Amino acid sequence: MRSKKILTTALVLALAASSMGMTAKAANDDALTANYLEENASVLLSAQKKVDISYDLNSWGTGYWVGYKITNNSKDALENWTVKLSRNQVNIDSSWCVDIETTDDEYILTPLSWNTTIPSGGTVEFGFLGVGELEGKIDADFAYTTGGTHYNPTATISDSIPEKYSAIRSGEGAGTIQTISYTAHDSENGNTYTKKANVYLPANYSEDKQYNVLYLLHGIGGDENEWGMFDDESKVKAMMDNLSYYGDIDSFIVVTPNGKASESGSIPSFYAFGKELREDLIPYIDSHYSTYADRDHRACAGLSMGGMQTINIGIGECVDLFSYYGAFSAAPTSNPASTTAELLADNQYPIHYFYNICGLQDGIAYWSASGAAKNLPEVCDQFVDGENFMWQELDGEHNFDIWYLGFYNFAQIAFK
Repeated sequence: MRSKKILTTALVLALAASSMGMTAKAANDDALTANYLEENASVLLSAQKKVDISYDLNSWGTGYWVGYKITNNSKDALENWTVKLSRNQVNIDSSWCVDIETTDDEYILTPLSWNTTIPSGGTVEFGFLGVGELEGKIDADFAYTTGGTHYNPTATISDSIPEKYSAIRSGEGAGTIQTISYTAHDSENGNTYTKKANVYLPANYSEDKQYNVLYLLHGIGGDENEWGMFDDESKVKAMMDNLSYYGDIDSFIVVTPNGKASESGSIPSFYAFGKELREDLIPYIDSHYSTYADRDHRACAGLSMGGMQTINIGIGECVDLFSYYGAFSAAPTSNPASTTAELLADNQYPIHYFYNICGLQDGIAYWSASGAAKNLPEVCDQFVDGENFMWQELDGEHNFDIWYLGFYNFAQIAFK
């Protein structure tokens, strides 16, 4: 068996939503030759620089496996993409994550309903099984359109949520919310009992695609419903729907559990929730939904007591489970920065990002949240301000004005 990764030669059709574009075919790695398809057409994208198409190949003599990856490095979403392969080079038997049309000369690979759009910075993966021997590299003609009618990414890390991203969506671009029941172990007596959690699934969710997952935690007096993620009026759902619909993010799954790890719902059981995450909830989500099931594709965030759990448990105990973290007005029992630095002294897992927000008039949590995170990069070299760390403070109190803003900003940061 042999395995190699090769950058394909790509033919790219970049078409505006309202006008034809141009065709560009790679003559070599550095040059593109172009021919207009229509009079007055214009160049929109440089394929070699802005779209990477690569494949992995495993061949065993009588057959082969080819896995493709398309990465969109442009600022625009790529829509309605197709890949054409010559039948002189490959003999396809079956495929995954694409539909295949066969003509006399070529195979035309087209996306399924859930991966027709590749957002800016996003990727899609697909592939096929072939029959016979494969000689030489595989040339691919890649075509797409840009400038979709709804593609309009304008979200930024900000001090307010634009109405565009908080409006309730229905129909096109609307995700769904499910309530699940799973078996958990009571941290106070070891007994098993049934708990509930709410799960947001992106629009056009498909088992043929793998998704990132955010575990979003509540405050001291709340439960799985405190974030309001239980019906179509959910603000979390609205923000997720719109950020994805307009092309600002590659949408992901959001889980809001009950963060008290006991049937009694006692306050001390907040601090035992790490074991439930590790042994009960995460295994359930990964076995019932199409997730990547690794730390690089998991995030942990929460408000108030949930912010404490993000710091004390997510970073302090479960750094092997999560790589993105968000603390919104972290509660008074949050580990101070010096403790987090000690806990991470021998950490070998990369911290992809830690985002924090707190209101300046928050008389409950400002001192604890700032003590836990504001100066964390100064005492722990695993956090670099502006690279994988952000502290945001602004006028506000201990309420959802801050927490929803925190979610809106963190949703843009996670999984980038």
